[in-house]
Amino acid sequence: MNEVLSLLKNHRSIRKYSSQPVTPMQVEEIIQAAQMASTSSNVQAYSVIAVSELQLKERLAGLCGNQAYVSECPVFLVWCADLSRLKSAAERHLQDRETYEGTTENFMVATIDAALAAQNAAVAAESMGLGIVYIGGIRNKIEEVAELLGLPELVYPVFGMCIGYPDQEPGQRPRLPLEAVLHWNKYDSECSNAAVNQYDEVMSDYLRKRSGGAKDTPWSVLMAEKLAQPSRLHMREFLQRRGFELK
Repeated sequence: MNEVLSLLKNHRSIRKYSSQPVTPMQVEEIIQAAQMASTSSNVQAYSVIAVSELQLKERLAGLCGNQAYVSECPVFLVWCADLSRLKSAAERHLQDRETYEGTTENFMVATIDAALAAQNAAVAAESMGLGIVYIGGIRNKIEEVAELLGLPELVYPVFGMCIGYPDQEPGQRPRLPLEAVLHWNKYDSECSNAAVNQYDEVMSDYLRKRSGGAKDTPWSVLMAEKLAQPSRLHMREFLQRRGFELK
């Protein structure tokens, strides 16, 4: 196994950070690495807000569901899908032509671009000895977050990312078996479902050990409970108000 594979396969989410600062130069290096991720048609449809001010991090922590590590990490990155810059750059050449920046396809392109860049950043940060954790809770009160960060139309926060030097050594959560994820030549539902059954046992054992016997809920049960709960149903209306027509 080479060094890169070893780094990737040892990823853990870090939620507790030491007091050692992350420098602006480190952040710039991380974002430069992020910029080298693949991007659809070179549109590079994302932006990153690096938040280091304590008061601002505290407000964001509250909006993210009171996740303390958002305020405690040295730098909190907000990854945004950004079609505003693309529209502004193109407008000078379009004159009176109709444009389609708010379509579902472009929404997907911008969201995927942000995710690809963020994962490059995560690997870059971990290569420096830093730890990260993604924060989907940035979408809990997404309107307030967008307003707080001054995001223009056609920009929305996809997720946040805490960055800092780890002050914990958490265990690694097992992933689905390869057979549940990798399909050769065509989708194999039977093989995938069998692998999920195996994973249920693995996750039950993991949770049992991690909780000292207090929890042992199989993964499929946890996922069923998740799907049965409505989550962030405000997103569609928010996106439409931000100029994403999703047509």
